[in-house]
Amino acid sequence: MTAAALGALWSHWRRNPLQLFTLIAGLALATALWSGVQAVNTEARASYDAAAATLGEGQFDQLLAADGGSIPQSTFISLRRSGWLVGPVTEGQVGPPGARIRLVGLDPLTAPGGLGPVGGGDDVDLADFLDSRPVFANAETAAKLEGLLDAPLKVVPDIAPDTAITDIFVAQRLLEMPDTLSRLIVAPNQPLGRPALSQVAPELVLRPAQGGSDVGRLTDSFHLNLTAFGLLSFAVGIFIVHGAIGLAFEQRRGMVRTLRALGMPLRRLILLMATELLVLAVAGGTVGVLLGYVIAATLLPDVAATLEGLYGARVSGTLQLRPAWWLSGLAIAVLGTAAASAGALLGIARMPLLASARPRAWAVARGGARRMQIAAAALLLLGAAVLAAFGEGLLMGFGLLACLLIGAALALPPVLDALLAAAARPAKGVVAQWFWADTRQQVPGLSLALMALLLAMAANVGVSTMVSSFRLTFVGFLDQRLASELYVNTTDAAEAQALQAFVAPRTREVLPLLSADTELAGMPAELYGARIGATYRENWALLAKAPDVWSRVAQGQAVLVNEQLARRAGLWVGDTLALGGGTVLPIAGVFGDYGNPIGQAIVGEDLFRSLRPEVTALRFGLRTDTPEDLRAALTADLGLPASAITDQAQIKAFSLDVFERTFTATGALNVLTLAVAGFAIFMSLLTLAALRVPQLAPAWALGLTRRTLGRLELVRAVVLAVLTTLCALPLGLALAWVLLAIVNVEAFGWRLPMFLFPSDYLKLAGFALVAALLAAALPARRMARTPPSDLLKVFANER
Repeated sequence: MTAAALGALWSHWRRNPLQLFTLIAGLALATALWSGVQAVNTEARASYDAAAATLGEGQFDQLLAADGGSIPQSTFISLRRSGWLVGPVTEGQVGPPGARIRLVGLDPLTAPGGLGPVGGGDDVDLADFLDSRPVFANAETAAKLEGLLDAPLKVVPDIAPDTAITDIFVAQRLLEMPDTLSRLIVAPNQPLGRPALSQVAPELVLRPAQGGSDVGRLTDSFHLNLTAFGLLSFAVGIFIVHGAIGLAFEQRRGMVRTLRALGMPLRRLILLMATELLVLAVAGGTVGVLLGYVIAATLLPDVAATLEGLYGARVSGTLQLRPAWWLSGLAIAVLGTAAASAGALLGIARMPLLASARPRAWAVARGGARRMQIAAAALLLLGAAVLAAFGEGLLMGFGLLACLLIGAALALPPVLDALLAAAARPAKGVVAQWFWADTRQQVPGLSLALMALLLAMAANVGVSTMVSSFRLTFVGFLDQRLASELYVNTTDAAEAQALQAFVAPRTREVLPLLSADTELAGMPAELYGARIGATYRENWALLAKAPDVWSRVAQGQAVLVNEQLARRAGLWVGDTLALGGGTVLPIAGVFGDYGNPIGQAIVGEDLFRSLRPEVTALRFGLRTDTPEDLRAALTADLGLPASAITDQAQIKAFSLDVFERTFTATGALNVLTLAVAGFAIFMSLLTLAALRVPQLAPAWALGLTRRTLGRLELVRAVVLAVLTTLCALPLGLALAWVLLAIVNVEAFGWRLPMFLFPSDYLKLAGFALVAALLAAALPARRMARTPPSDLLKVFANER
């Protein structure tokens, strides 16, 4: 009996291969986008973990120079002799510009916890590290280092990308940093009775361990955004699956009745149907994982460039087949299929034996589904409003997005029904009245595909608004920050002094770039010293400011802070900020600092030099009306190398390139999501085309030609797409507001102004209409070419 039931169930798919393709394709597309995003995130996190495991980043307390510079090797010796268990680290960059490799030198005898490659693999031991003193790197990095270093190379797979590790003395030689250290790693277990750090090395500061990778936590918001896009794309694909499963179950009503009447136990029948769906889910999920690998491999280089440009995080540009992401892809395919089929299976389980073949019984089984859907939509939208008004935190922001998008999707069918009813009222002719009534009748069958289109359109409107707003703000921010026409680097204090004397009569302003790493309001931050003049007064726009802000900062009476520091520390204009050394100043202004992950404060040049006398300005911004002439004079008369001079356009072009690559991944996901939505409409129209024949045959018999019917089918798809687009626009703008005003603030610490781009929305609406036309073209063509004999057969059937 079981074998016969399986054969009967499978016969449905043999007779309806298009439905089988729709189901598997929907699962594959949904899983592909999800697993592709997960593969990118997993690869990035693996790179973070590799860096943390080999370099101790975030795992151990570290000692750093208070002025942000280097540490003499004698300081390390003093600490060891006084009982401090610390391990030295020297690091720097090697390789040509644009392909720099991070070279890290460790002392394996003093590094805590077996850091570095020693102990990280069977092919590396302490003797190898100390005797031949090779440079360890993964295969990709080792290939880049071939011929660049005067040291042997050894490949160790687990080392972070674009990072090489060697013995500290080798690193000091290769980096030309003799007797110089970058930082000291503090062992977790220290001897009792050791002297305080202030007694042995007062010039050092202790940075506490963060319990993991600092970079991993810093980029959490970026990965959370990608995951949200993956889930949205998966939801759009699951709409396709839900529609295909629902149609298949409805078409097999008679089969279910017959099997049960022949003695098939209800529990076994449901188990067999669930097993059938499980097999299809695994098949579709497998195809989706393979497609996800291709998507991830395509997106990963741009994501790696984004993470390095925004956060300084090195991520491997090659993809590995890791169980974490492909298993999650298969798992979510199975769970999505279970969710999509749960309602249909439950409907079969609750219906009487002979009722399952009657269409009315299925309608009754769905009973109050529409009322429940409207109630759920109202509750979700109300929940979104409550979260927007009172919620806090990044997870709250994504919870708000989920409530908003799901609630709007559930509300779409009743909203479309109301809009179509309103459009039908002025209709006078018989054909027009029939068209609007028939269109309303089509909404339930197309509701899932239209929900998918709504979500895809809203995501495109929201993200394009966010990105375009960010672009406008970012360009203005670059114009503000890059006001100087030329930027010049010097090598030492003497050269810096000579430069200032040389350019003084040739420029309008000379702006030294003074900065030091510090801690402000209990958080890592940067302190800048600014020479306040016309450049700052005329070019810098502040988000909030006190009266006479620039004069107070120039006189050392006030401080400016960036938005990140202000929001994270709960400070604003009028509050005070401790700058160290007993100096506490009021905050006179808050400035936007887009793209910077940490806090920043600006004080006047004189105050900065008194707070940090050890910091010497070696980089300068030059304001001039003749940048090319000044560049030529700097190279010809002062003898500076051309590489030491950078013009504003070069820096701006580089920054904008990083910006564009930053949003490549999200832009690609938007396009893929819209493509999946178009596929959902196409498959819905195609699978419902056969069911439409009995509904259209009477209209044909009453005088409408087949060509007219096909044309009306095409118009119907366009009307539904237009109405869905009109609903998607306000939803997309609401999504953009949530991203800019809530999610962005919680994730990055800054709020972006929101701009509207009507021309972009019109283009997007055009794309949606084209997608709807293409999706409806084949079903409409089929209708226009339906043989009259097929239409006549309708009147011979019991229907």
